[in-house]
Amino acid sequence: MTDPAIQTVRVLIDGRVQGVWFRHWTKIQAEERGLDGWVRNLHDGRVEAVFQGPAVAVEAMIVACHEGPPAARVGEVQRFEAEALPVGAFEVRPSGAEPETWL
Repeated sequence: MTDPAIQTVRVLIDGRVQGVWFRHWTKIQAEERGLDGWVRNLHDGRVEAVFQGPAVAVEAMIVACHEGPPAARVGEVQRFEAEALPVGAFEVRPSGAEPETWL
């Protein structure tokens, strides 16, 4: 049985989001909110992330992603519901060519 208070969301973040410390900022922000998941750069210039945790914390993280770190210029944040992840620490993953499609 899954906990309805736990939410898993995948986001694609577009704009000036690579080369501006976005992934590491995301890791810090997610850890401060007690979230599990991961973040990575995509080859097309976007950032992809998965956030899992209490719904309130996930929503706050998505709001934060609309701003990003000081040097970022976020254009759009697309949100997708995702399948639950195995519980684990938030991580920065290697860059990928395409967004994850299994989520």
